[in-house]
Amino acid sequence: MNLAKYEALVTVVELGSLTRAAQSLGCTQSAVSHSIDSLEKELGFPILKRGRAGVQLTAEGERLLPAVNALLGSAEQLNQTAAAIRGLDAGTVRIGAFTSVAVHWLPAVLKEFQTDYPKVEFKLLNGDYHDVEQWLSDGSIDIGFVTVPCALDCECIPLVEDRLLAILPEDSRFASYPRFPLVECETEPFISLLESSDHDARRALEAAGVHPNVRFYTKDDYAIIAMVEQGLGMSIMPELLLKGRRDRLLVLPLVPEAKRTIGIAIAAGSKAGPATRRFADYVVRYVTNMK
Repeated sequence: MNLAKYEALVTVVELGSLTRAAQSLGCTQSAVSHSIDSLEKELGFPILKRGRAGVQLTAEGERLLPAVNALLGSAEQLNQTAAAIRGLDAGTVRIGAFTSVAVHWLPAVLKEFQTDYPKVEFKLLNGDYHDVEQWLSDGSIDIGFVTVPCALDCECIPLVEDRLLAILPEDSRFASYPRFPLVECETEPFISLLESSDHDARRALEAAGVHPNVRFYTKDDYAIIAMVEQGLGMSIMPELLLKGRRDRLLVLPLVPEAKRTIGIAIAAGSKAGPATRRFADYVVRYVTNMK
């Protein structure tokens, strides 16, 4: 079986463009297009729709993609296991992470891991909670950072508790407060992540019986920070995301206190290869040493 065709398909879907996929794969656009055409003829149905906005999966392609990811994941597990038997730790570890982990944890863990295992390659996908859970579900990644509890069929390891904090404009009327009462979210203009992503704030607000006065929705954490700086409202953010930043913000603990638990989810059963599991060990050790 020619896996290159399936790798080309997944790359095109991830990047949304034949041109960008060709650049990523180090080949010509015509070569990528030929691979997709050949795969469609082999399967007997169209996989991609091409248009001005780029390429998208057809309905048949949507049904096919999880099986393609599973196929590539199994092939990678085989490669990693064979490499481990030969004593040459190698392969590709596919990681999904949300912003705070991607910025504050991953670079250090990757540096340490690559020093010890220089032959292992990485594929990093950055998104929100919903994205990471979807990538784990459809097999796009081998390992992902999640919030616990996690309902996915994965091996999930809790790592650390991370406080949730209120962020407000510097000149907020709460500047003299030692803590921010969650109930005030009902009157203050609130800037929220999309509902599919905003697990942390929503859980904290629901637990306190508070209905926030939402004025804006966005998918980007840093867009929220910029909007708060401009006085457009307030929000609730994890402490890890705010680590080391020098924004023009007022940051206050919440009353009642709220936290999220960050965990790492590994493909269930025997799906994860040796390099993937070794990387998970490095993550656990890194987080343990931070405490």
